[in-house]
Amino acid sequence: MIPTHRKILDELSPFIPARTLEATRQELGTQQILNLSANENTFGLSPRVKQALLDHWNDLSYYPDSTAATLRRQVADYHQLPPEQLIFGTGSFQLIELVARTFLSPGDEAIALTPSFPYYYNATRQMEARFVSVPLRDFTIDLEPLKQAINDKTRVIWLCNPNNPAGGIVTEPTLRRFLQAIPRDIVMVLDEAYVDFVDDPDFPDSPRLLRDFSNLVILRTFSKAYGLASFRIGYGIARPELIELMNRLHLPVNISTPSQLAAAASLADREYYQRVVDGVKAGRELYYRTLDALGLRYIRSHGNFVLFHTGLPNSQPVVDVYYQQGILIRAGEGFGLPGWLRVTIGTPEENRRVLALLPQALVQTEQRRTLQMI
Repeated sequence: MIPTHRKILDELSPFIPARTLEATRQELGTQQILNLSANENTFGLSPRVKQALLDHWNDLSYYPDSTAATLRRQVADYHQLPPEQLIFGTGSFQLIELVARTFLSPGDEAIALTPSFPYYYNATRQMEARFVSVPLRDFTIDLEPLKQAINDKTRVIWLCNPNNPAGGIVTEPTLRRFLQAIPRDIVMVLDEAYVDFVDDPDFPDSPRLLRDFSNLVILRTFSKAYGLASFRIGYGIARPELIELMNRLHLPVNISTPSQLAAAASLADREYYQRVVDGVKAGRELYYRTLDALGLRYIRSHGNFVLFHTGLPNSQPVVDVYYQQGILIRAGEGFGLPGWLRVTIGTPEENRRVLALLPQALVQTEQRRTLQMI
């Protein structure tokens, strides 16, 4: 007999992340796995991280600094903001959940464009609030349908900018008009996990928007450009009064000392950071040229990934071909996008390997599909 539990759990399923390296290594019986399914940084992390951990090795048996004081000052200086406008968490997942726990109650509503980062749904429903999905129009982020979905129950709007899985963005003029039009008692969450890879000069300088809009919560992560996905560390930026509310529910002593050290070392290494960002942007252009040559449709991306259509009704068989070669990529079916693939931009060698296999994978998949139809 299952003990009494919250009824909302009867309709929720555990969040299923992308397949991990370790699970794939065990399944295929090899260590030679290339994971381009989770938008991780395959360039690796800054070499300064290792040295920072070694320099503080004798401190690791103690509890971490619960205020993340050193990292807090460093991030505050980077954004030219007061330290009290920052809150740290174990990556975007915890910060998204913390926003939901702080600002959503049963019966409230939260709005998001879809497809987008799927954990917005989980975090909203955990609080027994209603999740309102507004479909993207041809992968373009149009805020007008979001505005039309607002009612007197709306408490949170989730906006992934750049959006995942397509990589589109909202510009600052568009975002500013939207913020001016919506009620100030609605929390506007800007999830900027991929901000470092944006090319567009009109992309919002979101921390500056806090001067004019008190209902903003901005989320950043060290998992992407900084390569610290396994360290699980990110941060939120908001007005002090919102930070204070979230801190009332914040899990205490949750950012480990290695995570704080790694983030501080990575943020200080601007040369390595720029090398990674430049490498991703060059990789995107290689994908565009190759996909153009193959006549495949793709969405120009501001993230460290590219979404493209295989020309097939279902992309999972293509994913399976890559999987047998020890390469993990993401089928669009998981985002409600049949026939599409999302591939993380890797190193130059990794990108060439993926793209060299693509024509063969498409032909092989089409041949199997034809045989099944006979």
